[in-house]
Amino acid sequence: MSAPRDPVELLARLVAFRSISRQPNLDLVGFVADYLRGYGVESRLVPHADGMRANLYATIGPRDRGGLCLSGHADVVPVAGQPWSSDPFELVERDGRLYGRGSSDMKGFLACVLAAVPAFVAEPLAVPIHLAISYDEEIGCVGVRDLLDELARDAARPLGCIIGEPTGMRLGSAHKGKRAYRCCVRGLAAHSAQPQLGVNAIEYAAELVTALRGSARALETEGARDARFDPPWSTVQTGTIEGGVAVNVVPDRCAFDFEIRELPGRDGERVIEALTALACDTLLPEMRRVAPEAAIELEPLSAYPGLRDDAGSLELKSLCAGWLGDERETTLSFGTEGGLFQSIGIPAVVCGPGSITRAHRADEYVRRDELAACMSFLARFTEHCRAPG
Repeated sequence: MSAPRDPVELLARLVAFRSISRQPNLDLVGFVADYLRGYGVESRLVPHADGMRANLYATIGPRDRGGLCLSGHADVVPVAGQPWSSDPFELVERDGRLYGRGSSDMKGFLACVLAAVPAFVAEPLAVPIHLAISYDEEIGCVGVRDLLDELARDAARPLGCIIGEPTGMRLGSAHKGKRAYRCCVRGLAAHSAQPQLGVNAIEYAAELVTALRGSARALETEGARDARFDPPWSTVQTGTIEGGVAVNVVPDRCAFDFEIRELPGRDGERVIEALTALACDTLLPEMRRVAPEAAIELEPLSAYPGLRDDAGSLELKSLCAGWLGDERETTLSFGTEGGLFQSIGIPAVVCGPGSITRAHRADEYVRRDELAACMSFLARFTEHCRAPG
């Protein structure tokens, strides 16, 4: 087996790309494509409609059969307003910790995968190895959907996928699904001395937020339970709210964003059904008695399905446990693209270096020993994919 490249060197290159969600990423995927081409591996880009962002997909080994996919996102969250001790887009090592935006979430895994490419191409593979790199995962798993649309039509699509999100190299087998919405309440402005002439959008929005809080309490006290998750129930929370222009003006607009993180089942649908019923049956008739043009609009912002720990993942979990030398599984408090792979019939698990507790914050880091553990995992993965003999 050919010696792998240094993952730290490759991580430094990846961290240097300011691949913040919604921003162009063609420089990063171009770097990866050129790197792969240097080892005789051709890749294809699956672009966003704007042509400025793209997924990358490549196959090493035979192309007439399924194989296994190593997948991760290359976008990162912004650094604005965070008190970093060093330039977040320059990898800095201190005491075995490698600091930089995306080092843990999840360019560390991508660096390990790229470092293992020389070993991948040196082997006569019986099981093809697919590489997938997506964009805009951090804002709702946006980019990978176009890639999966193509894979769903591919007769030789992967038979399993390892999502390299940071789990401390523990085997992640399930996570909750998520829905995010924006609710916009449109009322009627008036002087605060005569509030009866207006429709206070903030106050009606407050009733909706209070109803969501009621749904959250009901899910906590009466809803379905799954002890593998923390917390073991579906959750609802309002994250942002804005409205009004001055204290002496009845506000004619208020908008708030909320999310639902749900266990498998219909919890999310029930929350939306209850909120819609309150808006349409109670609040809007009252508002429109004063302002016929009043409205309550609900806009989906993003959604991704949960990752289910089902029978289809048993073989992949068993393989990964063997490569890790650890059969213990964990459920995840955060979301991934795994449920989307699963939705087109590709079993998925989550396993990668780093920790989610270090992600999205100043001085994000991954440890050298975590990268080394990932490289050992990938070496065993490669042995599995190699043709016998």
